[in-house]
Amino acid sequence: MKTIAIIPARGGSKRIPEKNIQLLGELPLIAHSILYAQENSDIIEDIYVSTDDAEIKKIALQFGAKVIDRPISISGDMEPTVSALKHVLESIDSDVENVVLLQATNPLRPQNLLKEVFEKYQNDNLESIFTVSRNHQKFGKIVNNKFQPFNYTIGQRSQDLEPLFFENGLLYISKASLILKDIIISENAFPFEVNHIFAQIDIDTPDDLDYARYLYQKQ
Repeated sequence: MKTIAIIPARGGSKRIPEKNIQLLGELPLIAHSILYAQENSDIIEDIYVSTDDAEIKKIALQFGAKVIDRPISISGDMEPTVSALKHVLESIDSDVENVVLLQATNPLRPQNLLKEVFEKYQNDNLESIFTVSRNHQKFGKIVNNKFQPFNYTIGQRSQDLEPLFFENGLLYISKASLILKDIIISENAFPFEVNHIFAQIDIDTPDDLDYARYLYQKQ
């Protein structure tokens, strides 16, 4: 059962120019996910970065990852992540059983997270697993200038809210056979709950990057 890690990292980013190579601490953003995969070499056999950007490619190679050049046709803003994963699998000459997706925009992960998630994945013979975190906020919609609560009733205590969860982006593991069918999270995917401050980091805006830098300094 060969397991590889794939880190998609295209060059185009509108909100944060050159986002995937911005510094977090002394390292480019993408390097954190590469190093995390290397720290889990007992699980991950090879690490691939999928990119259309020359500078990202250079940095990925410097940190020991293999690089798959992503075609322009699957590098646009609207292209789903699974396209990059599928392209990697179709580009390498290797029999892969499992794919660990590590997103460069989620650079900080609990140290033992991959080991815990992969153990669940193996022991329960799952086809896919992904990390989620519980939401503790009161959500609602504004309709005709009126607020309509979604997950609570007005006056309800926060601790009494019905549990809702969000996909935090920290970690995904899927069978390669699923990805070749354009699926990362299957209908039977197991939601692995992670309640950790790192689950709040998903870098999309300059404020997100500032927050990640703050937490990185504190760890």
